[in-house]
Amino acid sequence: MNAPHSNRLSHSASPYLRSAASQPVDWYEWGDEAFARAAAEQKPILLDIGAVWCHWCHVIDRESYENPEIAALINQLFVAVKVDRDERPDVDSRYQTAVSAVSGQGGWPLTAFLTPAGIPFFGGTYFPPDDAMGRPGFRRVLISMSEAFRSKREDVERAAVAIQDAVKQAESSIASPGKLSSALVGAMTAAIIQKFDSRNGGFGQSPKFPHPAAVDLLLERYQTTGEQPLLTVAETTLEKMARGGVYDQIGGGFHRYSVDERWLVPHFEKMACDNSELLKNYLHAWQVTGNPLFRETAEGIIRWVFDVLCDREKGGFYSSQDADISLDDDGDYFTWTLAELRSVLSEPAFSKNDARVMELFYDVGETGEMHHDLARNVLWVAASPAEIAIELHRSEADVRETIARAKSAMLAARAKRTTPAIDGTIYVGGNGLFISAFLEAARVLDRSDCRDFALKTLDRILAEAWDAQNGFLHRVGGPRLPGVLDDQVFMAGALLDAWESAPDADAGARYFRAAQGAMDLALEKYFDPAGGFFDRASDAAPMGGLALRRKPAQDSPVPSANSVAAMVLVRLQDWTGEARYGDAARRTLETFAGLGAEFALYSATLGLAVVLEERRPLHVIITGAKGDLAADVLKRAANSVYRFGKAVIRISAAKPATSETLRLATVATAAEKLGLETASSPAATPSAASADLPAALRETLANLPDGPAQALVCVGATCHAPIHDPAALVNLLGSTAKSTPSRS
Repeated sequence: MNAPHSNRLSHSASPYLRSAASQPVDWYEWGDEAFARAAAEQKPILLDIGAVWCHWCHVIDRESYENPEIAALINQLFVAVKVDRDERPDVDSRYQTAVSAVSGQGGWPLTAFLTPAGIPFFGGTYFPPDDAMGRPGFRRVLISMSEAFRSKREDVERAAVAIQDAVKQAESSIASPGKLSSALVGAMTAAIIQKFDSRNGGFGQSPKFPHPAAVDLLLERYQTTGEQPLLTVAETTLEKMARGGVYDQIGGGFHRYSVDERWLVPHFEKMACDNSELLKNYLHAWQVTGNPLFRETAEGIIRWVFDVLCDREKGGFYSSQDADISLDDDGDYFTWTLAELRSVLSEPAFSKNDARVMELFYDVGETGEMHHDLARNVLWVAASPAEIAIELHRSEADVRETIARAKSAMLAARAKRTTPAIDGTIYVGGNGLFISAFLEAARVLDRSDCRDFALKTLDRILAEAWDAQNGFLHRVGGPRLPGVLDDQVFMAGALLDAWESAPDADAGARYFRAAQGAMDLALEKYFDPAGGFFDRASDAAPMGGLALRRKPAQDSPVPSANSVAAMVLVRLQDWTGEARYGDAARRTLETFAGLGAEFALYSATLGLAVVLEERRPLHVIITGAKGDLAADVLKRAANSVYRFGKAVIRISAAKPATSETLRLATVATAAEKLGLETASSPAATPSAASADLPAALRETLANLPDGPAQALVCVGATCHAPIHDPAALVNLLGSTAKSTPSRS
């Protein structure tokens, strides 16, 4: 018996590359070895960029790269290079721009044909093995590209130069200078609203993707202006998504996007980078509206992460969950036939028409929505419990209880199915985003488990993926993989969030120092004095191919690294008083401000950064002894209000107060009115500011009068009088953004 074929990818750290290890294609990973062979043999390079979660990447693998005849053709005519876009976002971003210039579209799989120097001369996305779906067959494309390279070399080289010039032009045009102003943010929100789908929520038509930064920008602007249409757009979008098939109604968490405009039928892969930002959306919307659906959806995302997408023992958020078990299904794990539903909800555990409740609730019938198997239904909320109660002559309370029990039974039954693969890679930048999201959940939902896991993850990354000379690596574990800008700034933001979320600012001071160190290194290695940050370090090893420097400016869908960098710098300036941080932030934002109105939906993080730079962060400083009841209530009150750019800092005192102006009974009454839990403890007076605290915070504390637990609300250098009453604090935070002047 012949031994199974194995190529160079068998020992790769990437699950996506390892999945191609048994393919008969003579694959190389991206690197000097592939370029050297192409140059020596004067062969073009076939570049395939994909991801383990990408459905059509698996399709082209099975149809073409696992086909012995096509593989033989590739091995004969090309040097074949396979890239994991999650592992090498720097390679992917440049070739996406190039292929978009050629074909007018990008995406995965990305299929490009390169000169031996790595410059593309043709490309596309998915090619079927033979002519189909209006696309040329891969066999024909391979032969044509090889023949063109061999017999029309001058034409190929001219095409490559033209594409390279187009990429350079596209990257240089990203820098679009403009003036920072509230008018810019107003123009951005107006442009976003113009794309709003008032019937179905979201923006544009099918396929429909979430735009978390745009939703957060609308919520922020509503909080500031009180303009109802802003809230309507955000609230409608989040409601429609949460009730749609794009949300996993049984297991929690969001799928990547919807193929239709109704958020009904998704592409079933689930990405960490999508869910971290959507978690923030639903937390903020819950704070703004009090709509229980938003809290339930946020908690569903958290539950899915804890159940599926993280290393509970060591810390770390995984990268993704695949859509399919095999290419013969399309989301079968997540969808249901009517027979499957009725089998799970049969007697004796359920009454005769309990299954009917769920059929109506999730619109499950004999014919579903999946084209590959018409019996399979995507679960989406099609009717309310009140409507079902009327139709089935049952009480609404009974229907709600049935839905809750049925969902648990369906989840348990689904768990017995073969689970789609999990990419357990811990990418540093994506973990920075999820650390921030979990810390936000800890504050908003008062969930210590989210805080504890976020800090466990943060400590692991600092221990295993931080290099004092080069900054954060791109992943935890595996061969050393240098980081990119996303890794540096997303983690710097997470570190600031960790410090601001600490039970005591002194105890968490190491996180602040680490955040400052990470941004200092980013300024040294990634910053362009003309404005903006490059995605690769100035001393990074040569990447080969399209090695031009680029500045990521748009949300894709993760927040723009340049916009996040600017926000981290603004926060650092306000805590430290160091003007160099603010200067770099302003230069960065001014570099891209011209993009705002034109690309508003895709650069909403830029709008948020402009708001923060103009208005300045909002600091709530809570003083009182560790465990002080009054201080704890004030902190919970401060955390209950959504204010974009708000930080709540806890400063513990070293000694008890000599008198209590806020009696414990008064505190307990105030806490009860606000729905906050309390635990008894003495009031306190603040001690001298620790040298571990940032300079500007120490200066503020030095001017704070001694007394019982109190909250000091500051914007920039302006602070309100200390507050002792939690209700008064909530009222002040609710009006602060409307009353604070813009930064001069």
